[in-house]
Amino acid sequence: MTSHRFAFTIAATDGAARTGTIHMRRGDIRTPAFMPVGTAATVKGMKPADVAASGADIILGNTYHLMLRPGAERVARLGGLHRFSGWSKPILTDSGGYQVMSLSDLTKRSEEGVSFKSHLDGSRHMLSPERSIEIQRLLDSDIIMAFDELVPTTSTPEVQAAAMERSMRWARRSRDAFDAGGEHAMRAAIFGIQQGALNEALRKTSADALIDIGFDGYAVGGLAVGEGQEAMFACLDFAPDQLPADKPRYLMGVGKPDDIVGAVERGIDMFDCVMPTRSGRTGQAFTRNGPINIRNAKFGEDQGPLDPACPCPVCATWSRAYIHHLVRAGELLGAMLMTEHNIWFYETLMNDLRSAIANHALNNFANDFRGAYRGGQQE
Repeated sequence: MTSHRFAFTIAATDGAARTGTIHMRRGDIRTPAFMPVGTAATVKGMKPADVAASGADIILGNTYHLMLRPGAERVARLGGLHRFSGWSKPILTDSGGYQVMSLSDLTKRSEEGVSFKSHLDGSRHMLSPERSIEIQRLLDSDIIMAFDELVPTTSTPEVQAAAMERSMRWARRSRDAFDAGGEHAMRAAIFGIQQGALNEALRKTSADALIDIGFDGYAVGGLAVGEGQEAMFACLDFAPDQLPADKPRYLMGVGKPDDIVGAVERGIDMFDCVMPTRSGRTGQAFTRNGPINIRNAKFGEDQGPLDPACPCPVCATWSRAYIHHLVRAGELLGAMLMTEHNIWFYETLMNDLRSAIANHALNNFANDFRGAYRGGQQE
């Protein structure tokens, strides 16, 4: 365990892309980084040691889900999220704002925060900037996210502007609550979240407000919510440049492998997405030649690995035919092996991206990757 609260060093650049290291007390995070999602204090289907073996330096926990079950106060009594889950490296916790607005009915937004009904038992809760930060502190998160208001990119310009402005007021309250956190504030970091949908002027206003408040890192929020890759990339052509160059930039909720490659080319340093784990549970494996559906009958006697180019233990040990059988039979091991492979695929991609940037070869790597990934058999 290092002594650093938080520091970010950039080792090399290639165009807008950067590779570097986030230094924290629980370990270093190599960037660009992909954070497997551990919504309920677990990366579904994987043990912590196996997640670490894939190359992951950090995972993500979910404030909304953990506050409802088992409860942040209980996790704190049990020694914090790291001890509770058995993961010793850094953890980033999201603020809960996205889940409040996407999973819960009967929400009521106000300047105070969001009142909502639990999707588990119907109980009523209030999540404010102060409560969100308190929950993340009780979890003993390493990187805390400010509480924000997310609206669809299809919302009217007036709604987008109002949500962005409220998010900036909540960002200030989140920062104040973090700074009031005593000892935890001395060992954790806090990231602000840029909002503004696809509007360049709104994004600039948001970025300026966040920079004025001051954060350890900055997230680009409000994307990967159905706008499509072309629109997302168009936003990323300007949004990262509006944020400080010497701080990490985190694109929340992204994404598909080719989304990640394109975002890295545009200056993003950190990612998270449920896609590798969720796809693993539903029979989709990621390969360099595009995703495959292992349920397809043609894999029933295929003795090759899921991906011949993959270094993971699954590809070194089991055939497509065996995993096809497990998944078709509904065996738990099928979902576990698929998930482990997919996490390795994502972490191997991040390692390859870091190497390409360091060697000033990103353009060739990205084009080769896209050619194989998009040109492969997509089924």
